[in-house]
Amino acid sequence: MSKRYNLLIVDDEESLRTLLESELAETQEFAVDTASDGGQAINLIQGKVYDVILLDIRMPRVSGIEVLKFVHEYSPTTQVIILTNYADVKTAIQTIKLGAYDFLAKPYDIDELFNTIHRAIERKQLFIDNKLMKSELTRKAGSFELIGQSPAFLKLVESATRFAESDSFVLIQGASGTGKELIASLIHRRSPRNDRPFVAVNCASIPDTLLESELFGHEKGAFTNAYQTKQGLVEVANGGTLFLDEVGDISPAIQPKLLRFLETGEFRRVGGTNLLTVDVRVVSATNKDLREEVKMGRFREDLLYRLNVVTLRVPLLSERKEDIPILAEYFLVRKAKTKTPKKLSQRAMDLLLQHDWPGNVRELEHVLEGAVLLSSSDMIEDSDLSMYFHRSEKGFQEGSSAMAPSLLADASVPLEEVERMHIERTLKHFNYSRTKSATALGISKKTLYLKIKQYGMKVQDP
Repeated sequence: MSKRYNLLIVDDEESLRTLLESELAETQEFAVDTASDGGQAINLIQGKVYDVILLDIRMPRVSGIEVLKFVHEYSPTTQVIILTNYADVKTAIQTIKLGAYDFLAKPYDIDELFNTIHRAIERKQLFIDNKLMKSELTRKAGSFELIGQSPAFLKLVESATRFAESDSFVLIQGASGTGKELIASLIHRRSPRNDRPFVAVNCASIPDTLLESELFGHEKGAFTNAYQTKQGLVEVANGGTLFLDEVGDISPAIQPKLLRFLETGEFRRVGGTNLLTVDVRVVSATNKDLREEVKMGRFREDLLYRLNVVTLRVPLLSERKEDIPILAEYFLVRKAKTKTPKKLSQRAMDLLLQHDWPGNVRELEHVLEGAVLLSSSDMIEDSDLSMYFHRSEKGFQEGSSAMAPSLLADASVPLEEVERMHIERTLKHFNYSRTKSATALGISKKTLYLKIKQYGMKVQDP
């Protein structure tokens, strides 16, 4: 069963509050709180993250309009449905401009109420998806699906699926490029929280000065340029899964605050005094030996114990080499510039199988992306991998598959350099005919001209 949605009913009519609370709580879909006036509602909102608020407009002392304005600033992902009498419909319409999701006129049709609440929840999820989209696209630009048939990989997937059913914290250990975030995503998708947000935070890419604000949010005026209140990612993930990638890079200054949050679910926004509570499942990942980090005094021992209730280790690509052919096929399909993906010759596959892959699956993806650009035919040959691998001093005997590959530098040749080399090779192959070269490259003559100019190539006349 998925986690229940937090819902707040704010109305000064006790009979109506009781009726609504009974109807909504009966479904087991909602965790329902009630408030009899606007002031009480604001106090509750400051201590808990609500998915939906049912809000009466006309209340003594603090009106529904004031509560709506507070919600819009303090908890912008929370959806507000206005409860109103027919006489106040005009005012209710005005609340839409102030950020309310919708309004319902009394007396309420219970089916209409449920439908409106469900639509509001969907809107909140869309809001969260849009908020995270830019960072998600950036993070996932080099991602891949869970692909593998090796015993080590299948055992990992089986363990992750089994652990997903609980709410225990999981620590995923593995070298860079092994696919730790994919395992975290699998745990979320197979968990009872799969219909709630999966929010990933790369702790290594966010400066220490910003990480606390990114995680826990900040109040308006908390620091320079804090022009408005910002919800932290722990609030956005409420009810779902928070993935802390590269958790070993969190500074000692932030670690105590993270530990308190993990133990209690409570936190304060930067510059705030109110304790907020959320319900998230935390999955973390690291490429560091955290026990060694503890010995060196760089990581708290109690935080380590809290994070690794369950530990999963992602195998190196060198430990699952039988997965290289199917991974390579997947990448070639994904990187294909035409409807027909390129294939690997047996000699090229031998190179891939014998390499140690210190950069793991991410390195394999990078190498194949470059090979697709360099190859001038439908078959990728061992020569198309030459900028990443070289032959041993003994050489490679013609007709033999015994190749001894090694990585040139760190195999991090920029794609622009790969493209430049491919264009130069193609031009030379067609005796510098721009028409034939552009056709072979699958680009227009104008684009080819711009590329030649961009890379400062000295092109001979045909």
